[in-house]
Amino acid sequence: MTHRSAGSGGVGGHATPGQARFGRGGAASASGSAHTPVGSAPAAGALRRALATSMIDDIDRLTDRAVDDIRSHSGTYASGTPVTRDELWEFVRDNLLRALEDFGGLPPTGGDFEHAARATGRRRAEQDVPLDTVLRAYRRGGRVLWQVMAEHLRARPGRESDSRDTELEVAGAVWETIDRYSVAMADAYRLTQLEMQSRRDTRRVALFEALLDGRAEDPAVAAAASAALGVPPHGRYVVVVAAQDPAAPPNPAPVLEARGMWSFWRPRAGRYAGIVRLPRGADGTPELLDLLRHHTGATAGVSPEFERLSQAGRALRLAEQTLRTLPAGGGEAAAFDDRLAEVLLSGRGDIADRIVAVHLGPVLATAGERAALLQTLRVWLDSGCSAARAAEQLYCHRNTVLNRISRIAELTGRSSESGDTRLGWALALRALPFAGRGEGTGAGTGARAAHPPVDPGPDRATDRPAD
Repeated sequence: MTHRSAGSGGVGGHATPGQARFGRGGAASASGSAHTPVGSAPAAGALRRALATSMIDDIDRLTDRAVDDIRSHSGTYASGTPVTRDELWEFVRDNLLRALEDFGGLPPTGGDFEHAARATGRRRAEQDVPLDTVLRAYRRGGRVLWQVMAEHLRARPGRESDSRDTELEVAGAVWETIDRYSVAMADAYRLTQLEMQSRRDTRRVALFEALLDGRAEDPAVAAAASAALGVPPHGRYVVVVAAQDPAAPPNPAPVLEARGMWSFWRPRAGRYAGIVRLPRGADGTPELLDLLRHHTGATAGVSPEFERLSQAGRALRLAEQTLRTLPAGGGEAAAFDDRLAEVLLSGRGDIADRIVAVHLGPVLATAGERAALLQTLRVWLDSGCSAARAAEQLYCHRNTVLNRISRIAELTGRSSESGDTRLGWALALRALPFAGRGEGTGAGTGARAAHPPVDPGPDRATDRPAD
């Protein structure tokens, strides 16, 4: 692109002092008018107008010089990407023209004086050019502007009779103008960044919701969501649904990120839903559960792992079902695969009632023994039906455990040695929170936690000899 200058003076850096002229506005020329000292404010204003008018007459050559200087000191601008030389030339010219008009007290040729600076800030923010790079370009352009102005001042007729303070005053006015334009540009840049970030956030949230709503079966939606969230469409993913516990942080992302797990969270229907990307080669879900339990305190349900982001909608439903099986405010995190029986029973209260009635009905009918018997049965089953290991956890004697298990067998009319009996008891204990017979409210849909207090010692009233 070739630009011809509007005049033939020294703006391009090739004039001699004798060639300098002051153009429109009635300023003194080298050939005629008597020089007026510029020590007074009105005279200084006239000098500024004369300088601005003369330099505007040769604005294209001034622009060429500034653009060359900027490109020679910036690899970003020199590369032509994303700012081409032609675009840079147009923006520099507009900024120089507005700055000179402002400096000289001349009427603006279009819009307000700082319009060009704001337009530059907006455009460079959209192009993702670093703000520091743009500010350096402004300083380089200002430096060229002052150099050319100094050349005009040195070539000015009668310069020897003026006070040195006059030139200092002009210099101060030039740099004040440049600084003001730099601030206007930077403010517009930052505001545009905020607006762009807001639009990106809105789009990201909308596409995240599309994933969870199951609309990502459309490949275009899945691809857009992947790009907006900044993660690949295929990987190791889980969905987590967490209750809004007052004691838990609303966004577990920082905790997970510290362990190399990307996640994105949003409030959803009174809870927090998140997609978590698990690191390759890591323990995956067990490590995630440990972080949720011990570092966030959130009550959360975790879906099975899935490979495609488009599967997030189904995973959300499984995570929600898992959360419904957990007691509210307990800070417990569980994976769907570890709560299969509870998930099945939580949706069928009638079946849960029947399982409890058939396998543990007589035990629940007892008053004083109920809590101790249920706790002992649960610990005994979890300990592989070992009375010794159960006694260690319950802080009681081994015989106490055996006596209580015998009492349960007696009440239910079943043999504690039978595999079917043990399965029935275990299933009834899992069904108990959903049968409306326990105590406490669940995290999701009224699940109840039956966790009787630990017996501090041997139950001497029921001690019997060990078998």
